[in-house]
Amino acid sequence: MAGGRVLLITGASSGIGAATARMAAAEGWRLVLAARSIDRLEALAAELGGPGHAVAVECDVTEWADQQAAVVTCLELFGRLDAAWANAGFGARRGFLGDTVEHWREMVLANVYGAALTIRASLPALKESRGHLLLTGSVAGRRAIPGSLYSATKHAVHAMAENVRLELDGSGVRVTVIAPGIVDTPFFDTVPLDAPLEPGDVARAVLFALSQPPHVDVSEILVRPTAQPA
Repeated sequence: MAGGRVLLITGASSGIGAATARMAAAEGWRLVLAARSIDRLEALAAELGGPGHAVAVECDVTEWADQQAAVVTCLELFGRLDAAWANAGFGARRGFLGDTVEHWREMVLANVYGAALTIRASLPALKESRGHLLLTGSVAGRRAIPGSLYSATKHAVHAMAENVRLELDGSGVRVTVIAPGIVDTPFFDTVPLDAPLEPGDVARAVLFALSQPPHVDVSEILVRPTAQPA
């Protein structure tokens, strides 16, 4: 059991974030669930026990004030923050002539700037607790994908995780990148694989990283469907 430790998850309203929230709650974590979809968040928080166990916070990760407020909620309601997971983000169609430039801008801000803001907002509290910072990367962040600006954003997340790990050397704070392959989530309109990962498969990877003793930092977990060739 996690002994009542506190986990902040951005992008918690569906998919991998929601699955991880359920699994973490079952292991005793107290949760602050952050996303823009406040109705879904509140329903999930109620499912997980409501006040004292899980709380919903409306948060646009590209807004600094929202990120700060999410961390303040952790500290005011639970008195601490033990782990923060920068999980919010979304994709775009492949091709540098696809999608609109407005969609590109929103994606880059959410996937890169939003993750950086989660780091900035949570670091003081994580240093205090000698806690754990997690970021959602991707298999797409480990290889080039033709015409994919999304892939480039995830390369940035992987680099950012290593940069902050080096900055935090000696602080006791651990840093982990969770890098899934294809997952059956609302990320895809049509899942491009017959046997993709399920959100719970990625949630187990998150909980594995969080469950390690303080002297063990699982720096990256790359998890693919068996059927995904690359």
